[in-house]
Amino acid sequence: MATEAGRLHPISVAQRDIAGIFGRMGFGIAYGPELEDEFHNFGALNVPEDHPSRDMQDTFWTKEPSPRVPRTHTTSVTIRELEKMAKDGRTAARMINPGKVFRNEATDATHEAQFYQLDGFAVGPVGTVTLAHLKGTLERFYREYLGAQSKVRFRPSFFGFTEPSVEVDAWYEAPGKEGRWLEMNGAGMLHPKVIAAAGLDPQKIAGFAFGGGLERMLMVKYGIPDVRLFHSGDVRFVYAFDQKEV
Repeated sequence: MATEAGRLHPISVAQRDIAGIFGRMGFGIAYGPELEDEFHNFGALNVPEDHPSRDMQDTFWTKEPSPRVPRTHTTSVTIRELEKMAKDGRTAARMINPGKVFRNEATDATHEAQFYQLDGFAVGPVGTVTLAHLKGTLERFYREYLGAQSKVRFRPSFFGFTEPSVEVDAWYEAPGKEGRWLEMNGAGMLHPKVIAAAGLDPQKIAGFAFGGGLERMLMVKYGIPDVRLFHSGDVRFVYAFDQKEV
């Protein structure tokens, strides 16, 4: 009896495709621990101790003398990479940080308690990496990944670890529903306090960072109506995607 060949999950395929696009722009790939300490998940990223995201309704905490968190974003990998830069005496780097993250929140069609995130950053001597470079990098990425006809917009926002900050939306059309703008990324120029927390000199080093849900990119790319389908365990969903040879 013949058996069908296995297939990669669409998230795995997306990670490889995305890594290829950013690789052509000079970005490497970085990974970090999924169970993170408070400093790398919050403190080093300029998230105050009284910020709501630290509360139990937003973050899972371990029951340890020094509690840790299943990371709430892969921006924690960014701070670890900046620390390596400081230790090695380097002044420039470009990396993407794909990986699984966890949020203590209710699930719906566009939110999950466990999902994949794609963060990234580029830093260099002050003046060599700007907000214009961030905009150009993300526009190039979305054009390649979502298609030349994709619609993306940038709007002002606020995040503790970037200043100035922007949110990036993409036009999303699901079958049988009206099209709408869907938030894809939070981004901006790394806050000087974040640069300093990593052991670098914010008077000499600056750069941008971005991060957003990987499943949402696939939802926009393929018109998928519900993010929960990615983690349903339904094999039919996996076989609904074209798969390249790997």
